[in-house]
Amino acid sequence: MAMQDEMVRAGTHIRNHMLNFINSSSLKCAVELGIPDVIHRHGGPITLEELVDALAINKAKADHLGRLMRLLTHSGFFVDAKIKDHDGYALGPPSCLLIKDHPFSLASFVLGATGPVFAGPWHHVSEWFHNNDSSPYQTAYGKTFWECASQDPEVNHHFNQAMARNSLLVMSLVRKYCRDVFEGLDSLVDVGGGTGMVARTFADEFPDMKCTVLDLPHVVAGLEGTKNLVYVGGSMFEVIPPAQAVFLKMMANFGGGERKLKEWVKIFNDAGFFDYKTTQVGLMSLIQLFP
Repeated sequence: MAMQDEMVRAGTHIRNHMLNFINSSSLKCAVELGIPDVIHRHGGPITLEELVDALAINKAKADHLGRLMRLLTHSGFFVDAKIKDHDGYALGPPSCLLIKDHPFSLASFVLGATGPVFAGPWHHVSEWFHNNDSSPYQTAYGKTFWECASQDPEVNHHFNQAMARNSLLVMSLVRKYCRDVFEGLDSLVDVGGGTGMVARTFADEFPDMKCTVLDLPHVVAGLEGTKNLVYVGGSMFEVIPPAQAVFLKMMANFGGGERKLKEWVKIFNDAGFFDYKTTQVGLMSLIQLFP
């Protein structure tokens, strides 16, 4: 009996991981349909019938929408709500960040992370382990992500939009918990700063700080700065504009790496930094390096 129980637990564990894509795919579907936006505009809990009408979907698939909502409710994105004698749904705390016009909306980030550009390469990881490609993205599409972004304006736009939205949320946390880190600086360069959402936050928060965004020419093309914010097209591997502080938000995908602290410390030391301080910000850490 004990062995049978263990087999059931093992099988359940495998199935949970094997089918976990259903959770992210359902979340993607909710954002694509605009379900959080509809409930938000409704001004309160909404019945399934009202949701079907507002989404203008095929009414014959109302039951399937109900299944989707039950799954997303179980995942915490929505909450059950009684409306007279009818079952209904209200926004859960996470779904507020899926409303497209929310100042810290992660809707575009969700669509990017669950779309083919990000998710597709994961189907080629085992193949990638056998070849010399720099990343699974290159194995999947025959070119690096950065080459694709430089050649495809749509990919470039959606990626930069997703990064900007994510950066807004990150910077709200940095501003709340780590503002003192940046007080007194007269200049800062954001390396790989994309469309400048992070640097623009610094520039607004510290009017006397000169902020520079360094990114590839196709990323910053056409972007206009302000009196204390400028854009520079170039590569971080060639030259970084001089500044009192250099800001990098490290990437873990598309050829980036995820490192343990001791691995980070070796990189710091090899680069000539011998002191550092870490500040936990949610699931992320702000690392300060000192020469």
